[in-house]
This record gives sequence, structure tokens and C-alpha cells, in this order.
Amino acid sequence: MNDIKIKVEELVQRLEKLKKALNLADKGDRVKVLENQSADPSLWNDQDQAKQLMQELAETKKEIVRFEELAGTVAALVELSREAILDEDLKREVARAEKEMAKFELKSFLSGPYDAKGAIMAIHAGQGGTEAMDWVSMLLRMYLKYCEEKGWQTETLDSTAGEEAGIKSVTFRVEGAYAYGYLKGEAGTHRLVRQSPFNADNLRQTSFALVEVLPELAEVDLPDIEIKNDDVDWQFFRSSSKGGQNVQKVSTAVRLIHKPTGIMVTAQTERFQEQNREIALNLLRAKLWLLQKTKEENTKKDLKGDYRPASWGTQIRSYVLHPYKMVKDLRTGVETASPEAVLNG
Repeated sequence: MNDIKIKVEELVQRLEKLKKALNLADKGDRVKVLENQSADPSLWNDQDQAKQLMQELAETKKEIVRFEELAGTVAALVELSREAILDEDLKREVARAEKEMAKFELKSFLSGPYDAKGAIMAIHAGQGGTEAMDWVSMLLRMYLKYCEEKGWQTETLDSTAGEEAGIKSVTFRVEGAYAYGYLKGEAGTHRLVRQSPFNADNLRQTSFALVEVLPELAEVDLPDIEIKNDDVDWQFFRSSSKGGQNVQKVSTAVRLIHKPTGIMVTAQTERFQEQNREIALNLLRAKLWLLQKTKEENTKKDLKGDYRPASWGTQIRSYVLHPYKMVKDLRTGVETASPEAVLNG
């Protein structure tokens, strides 16, 4: 019984810290602001902005309700723990409350300015030829399964198939609360070591893939980042993706080059050129934000150490399938001997 009382006391302390970390009072004020904005009939003149606002409103309300339910559960556990009787139901309720508390505590760490946003992920094949392109398809499958388990929606924005197998490069959108916050740590180079399925001798092969993660940002999110018409070069071409006769006859796909930085983005999965133009602009906006963030972080490197953005020089994780099995995060040293479980999302 003493163990249960100690756990309940810990839950009370954790709940108090969590309440401060989540800034629930501010979230309540935010709900009122969003509700007022949602009542404005002109909101739906911009469908994307309206959709983002309604999603934020729903998620913020949901978070407040969940916290209130958790607080009620902890209060009930305090009363029950004062009784002398210990039963299995009480044990289970304490364990359930601890699990729910852990989820909230994880979310409290996602406090970056855009952590609550959706994400745009890109995976590019590196050294390894066909092996690397197959590695991209494996990583894509891993992330899609993870997103599915989270209840997030995904949409492919651009994809280039490999000559023999796999994928050269793929960009996809992840729609869901805190998708960027959860996924941003995946940015960097991922290394795979395995016996080659494309070699008759089954030789051991090392492959690399680069993962980029950006927040999905609209113009309203970044008022300081201006994209001038004279700074961009638009190119239009026929989509290589599936789309019926429309994409065969009309140049719906777009390639956007930002002249001052040399950043190039492509979008080709939508049926209409205007939709792909909007996607390309959002991709460019996110990349310009990341470039700005990188420059700002580099100015602080003397205080915080070198900041390294996602690039081929920033290997973050190693996946070994042969001659032994291991996945190791090179930043934290955390490792597991079950690569199959990791690759299954």
C-alpha cells in the first residue's frame, strides 16, 4: 500500500509541474480568441487558413479537456489511496494515470514556435546506388506506418522513382497536431548496413539516405519572410505521377527556383497547376525559414557549440541488419537489437 501512496503523491507533484509547463490559462484565452475568429464569416475566404484555425481550436480544446480529466483521475486516486484497502483495480488506475501523465509530459517538451504544426518530410537517396534508393523506400514505409499509428494524414507532394528499384527522392506532407514537434528529430543522415538483395553474392552493403523535416508554414506564420516575384523562377512541366489524361496533356507540375539562395522545390502530385504552385511556395517558405534559423543558430555557436542542420555530414542513426542486428541513435547512444520493430514504425 505504501508503494501505491508514494506513486500517487508523485502523480500529484507531476501534475502541478505539468500544469505550469502547459500554460493552461493561456490556452484557455487562446480558445476564446480562436472561437471569436471562427465566428467571422470571412474566415472561409481562405480555406487553408480556416482549416488550420479550426484544427488548432479543436486540438487546444481537446488538450484542456484531457488535462482536466487527468486532474480528476489523480484527485480520485488521492482519495482512494487514503483508504486501507489495496486492490488490483487501484493498481491498474494508477498505472493508467502514469501512462497518461507521461504522454502529457512528452508534449510539454514540444514547446518550439512551430512544434504544433504539421510537417513536410523529404527523403533523398545518397551513396549506394540502387541500394540507397531501396533504403529511401524502406524509410518512407517506416514513417508512413508511424504516422498511421499516430492518426496523422499523409500526402505525397513529389516523388522520383529509382531506375531499377526504390525511390530517388520523395517529399510528403504530414497533417496532424504536433507532427513537426514529434518528427523534427528525424532530420539528418540515416545509414543502413545489410546483405544486398540486389547482389547475387549477397555482399554486405552500406547505404545512406538524407531526411529533411520542415514545419508546414503558411504566409500568415512567417510575416517577416517575403518572397518577391522577381526573386523566383517558375518552370512548368508535365507531371510524371499518376493522374490520368490531365497530366499527360497539361503542364501541371511546377519547379520553383529561389534566385538569391539557389533553393529549388518541386510539386507535381495535384491535378491543377495552381495547387502545385501553392504547395511549392509553402515548401520554399519553410526552407527559407530553416535557412534563417540555421544562420541564427550559427551566430550562437560560441555559446552553445556548433549547430549542424540536416545534411549529409550529420549522421544521426545507424541501422545494422547484418552481420548483427542493431539500431543506434548516434546523438543519444540509445540502441535496440530489434531493427525490424523500428522499421515497422
